[in-house]
Amino acid sequence: MLTLVSFSGSWWVPVVRGTMAVVFAVIAFSLTVRTLDAVILAFGLYVLADGLFAIAAAIASRTGTRDWWILLLQGVLGVGLGLAALIYPIFTAVVLLLYVAAWAIVLGGLQVYGAIRLRREISFEWWLALGGVVSMAFGILLLLRPAQGAVAALWVIASYSVAWGVMLILGGLSTRTRTPLTRAA
Repeated sequence: MLTLVSFSGSWWVPVVRGTMAVVFAVIAFSLTVRTLDAVILAFGLYVLADGLFAIAAAIASRTGTRDWWILLLQGVLGVGLGLAALIYPIFTAVVLLLYVAAWAIVLGGLQVYGAIRLRREISFEWWLALGGVVSMAFGILLLLRPAQGAVAALWVIASYSVAWGVMLILGGLSTRTRTPLTRAA
């Protein structure tokens, strides 16, 4: 299994990736609605750089673990998303917003359907149905108020970026003093 411990020789890579994630989050939180393009640009640069670092870490660890390709795949996807965000920033924002809205509406509909179908078998069906209705309402609001939805999505992405960045930094620092685990035969 691929872990941060697999990269203890390159402990600084997750620290750099985590730091970039936190810096992106600070930029995203501090910019206003009028600078949405700048936030998308910062996100594109962050994801591109993160992808490149992930690719470098995967290549560096390919002899130490059989699962190095997982990190390589993460890196390639990051580079692709980063380039898409840099080349088509508005398209990236719109597609992300539409995807989240559609997901929330479909998921909510399935929850309501599940609550109706399972009402005799479960005791919390009304909670499931209520959750479905809230999910559908969220998706519809995103479609009706895309600007507010984009800002909310940026705040969610920035919040995730802080959590992910801190995890990477702490993981990288904790592996700094460890030796790589040997794989059992």
